[in-house]
Amino acid sequence: MTFLLDEIALATARLAEAGVPSPRTDAEEIAAFVHGVRRSELHTVKDSDFDALFWEGVARREAREPLQHITGHAYFRYLELAVGPGVFVPRPETEVMAGWAIETLREMDVTAPLVVDLGTGSGAIALSIAQEVALAEVHAVEVDPAAYTWAKRNISELGQGRTHLHPEDLAEALPELNGKVDLVISNPPYIPPGAIPRDPEVRDYDPTRALYGSGDDGLGEVRAVERTARRLLRPGGWVAVEHADEQGRAVYLTFPEDNGWRDVRLRQDLTRRDRFVTARLGQD
Repeated sequence: MTFLLDEIALATARLAEAGVPSPRTDAEEIAAFVHGVRRSELHTVKDSDFDALFWEGVARREAREPLQHITGHAYFRYLELAVGPGVFVPRPETEVMAGWAIETLREMDVTAPLVVDLGTGSGAIALSIAQEVALAEVHAVEVDPAAYTWAKRNISELGQGRTHLHPEDLAEALPELNGKVDLVISNPPYIPPGAIPRDPEVRDYDPTRALYGSGDDGLGEVRAVERTARRLLRPGGWVAVEHADEQGRAVYLTFPEDNGWRDVRLRQDLTRRDRFVTARLGQD
């Protein structure tokens, strides 16, 4: 046992007592970040190379600052994204929706699918689709200046020339693409005004603009996504939009047959909770 591994064990106990959901993983991630090694290489750090900045990071995590703000990056599918104050930290449940979109695009009889990500935040969804769907052209939309800066950085560092960023509001975005898009995807703000997120990492650090939706039910932006998707999509194109687990029925009803929607489905995340709705624009 090395000195660093001993310190990680002590840090794990501290983080567990503070209520951090994954104390051992977070302690190891902080140690790896501070010492410039992979988690699997922590045992190789010499006692003489121990950096006391490790405990500074642990104290920040103990205060429930997001791990991703401490290390400066977040993992999403096969990507390592730069994140920090001012941008929503992407969550594993959103990876499920992105995975559905990627599989749907691969199954389309389209050589170079055209995709729009409304409210891209860090760029996680847009960049994942560009990386995993051959020849896809992805347009990422983000109106918030702080989030736009993070998305621009990630697209610059990770983009493959097929991801385009637009500083536009999701309700009015990209009129030049009306009727041409194969798939629209969005993780918009949807928490109702006045609701208080349980997790301190969300409540105290994620930007409120990315969390709280408009309207009494918080679904104003979801309804805007429906209107924008209806405008952008070609006949037969698909839309996917994330929501809170208790909002599934309300979001499902946001895509009525009278507006041309077909095959509307509630889909679940890894915990089997309703997490996003998909729908196809009818061809008649």
